Amino acid sequence: MMLYKLGRLIVFIVFKLLYRFKVTGHENLDRIPENQGVLLCSNHISNFDPPLVGVATTRTLSFMAKSELFEVPVLGALIKRLNAFPVKRGSSDRQALKTAIEILNNGKTLIMFPEGHRSKNGQLKEGLAGVGFLALRTEAAIVPVAIKGGYHLFRPTQVIFGQPIDFTELKANKGKPQEATAIIMSHIGQLLEEKSVS
Repeated sequence: MMLYKLGRLIVFIVFKLLYRFKVTGHENLDRIPENQGVLLCSNHISNFDPPLVGVATTRTLSFMAKSELFEVPVLGALIKRLNAFPVKRGSSDRQALKTAIEILNNGKTLIMFPEGHRSKNGQLKEGLAGVGFLALRTEAAIVPVAIKGGYHLFRPTQVIFGQPIDFTELKANKGKPQEATAIIMSHIGQLLEEKSVS
């Protein structure tokens, strides 16, 4: 935990100085009880996205990282201590989904990027079904997140937290994971269309 807090402080200072990052909509997170699981669903434009969202909220985040990173000496041990857990990309990783469910059901916060890969042109891509599966199979609050502005030195980068998405009706109708994912991606898209702060 101390390593996470230290890393968060360092990243906060660096991002504030270099990217003038701003946060809007944090009150949408503040309304969620601290003991309730939260699934943050964000667009993905850079490798900087996980730490950026991490410093944009006071909640301690867990996140998935591609399994190959855990095989890299030092780096693997470091990201594990920073609450990362492995996921095998390109396949349905049941163990990763099981771990994600446990995190959310234990009242913790998980950040996921439904697109699976970074968008090279910044345009929002179609989301994968895994995030929709978690939305339907847990009681976590599902919060859409938008990262805007890119990472240009000394120009604002913005993180927007949207209102939690209500999946009560879709759960009652036994909706499919891809339907839930489509709803989540729609909410992220709406946040991306909001006017940026200067």
